[in-house]
Amino acid sequence: MTLFARTPVLDIAYEAHGLAGGTPVILMHGFPDDPRAYDEVVGPLAARGCHVLVPYLRGYGPTRFLDPGTPRSGQQAALGADLRDFMDALGIETAVLGGYDWGGRAACVVAALWPERVRGLVSITGYNIQNIAAAGQPNSAEQEYRHWYQWYFNTERGRAGLAQNRHEICRLLWKLWSPNWNFSDSKYAATGVSFDNPDFVDVVIQSYRHRHANAAGDPALEPLEALLAAQPAIAVPTIVLHGAADGVGPAVQSEGAAKYFTGRYERRVIPVAGHFLPHEAPEAMVRAVMDVLG
Repeated sequence: MTLFARTPVLDIAYEAHGLAGGTPVILMHGFPDDPRAYDEVVGPLAARGCHVLVPYLRGYGPTRFLDPGTPRSGQQAALGADLRDFMDALGIETAVLGGYDWGGRAACVVAALWPERVRGLVSITGYNIQNIAAAGQPNSAEQEYRHWYQWYFNTERGRAGLAQNRHEICRLLWKLWSPNWNFSDSKYAATGVSFDNPDFVDVVIQSYRHRHANAAGDPALEPLEALLAAQPAIAVPTIVLHGAADGVGPAVQSEGAAKYFTGRYERRVIPVAGHFLPHEAPEAMVRAVMDVLG
């Protein structure tokens, strides 16, 4: 069943599993995905006494903006503020946060800026806070190739392409980023419906332009972006997971992540799994959440 939590900016759709009195665990999906990423994670966690909440990010599924005048921003400060506001709306003082891609970014932002709200963190692919000041520095040719979709989205042709071919593009990214994951047509279809959100294209395009300093952010979020520009450390207990076959961010990229985490920290590389790790290795996600609880 889909529930809703109203924040100052959004009506956030979410799913809940387990007893309401259990340990709060909030799992955040990435791009392009939705709460179906955690379908095989939520049951085992609920059985272990967790109250598991899985929101739809802004621009996905039934989540909607309250005001048509609010910028359709996908910048990192927006994702972090949405997660904090979601916790406030549901009266959750502290929770274990887990996520990957955009969702991992939201979780890292909350853990860095409001650590008192985070009991533990499971961050897939490492320290997910963007260093926008360094975005203009070229990477290796191989990594630039992997980021083709970002350069595409930074053009008007890319905006039009995402609007016209969103399912073709998103399905291709699933294949490229998780090359060992043999998902079915029905598996993609169950998630792909979330990309028909009326704000999906605007939020995605702004996200990939803002991170490369090619689009202005929401003025209301500039104070948070200023804090994130300092690349703040994360002090909460953290387990980093990284799929060994991640096709967009190879596992080697998280080898140096420990410097950003000043609390209890562990990194685990998950064999065979790619970028969509919760789909591919749900047991690794379950284990990490329970281990970070200690």
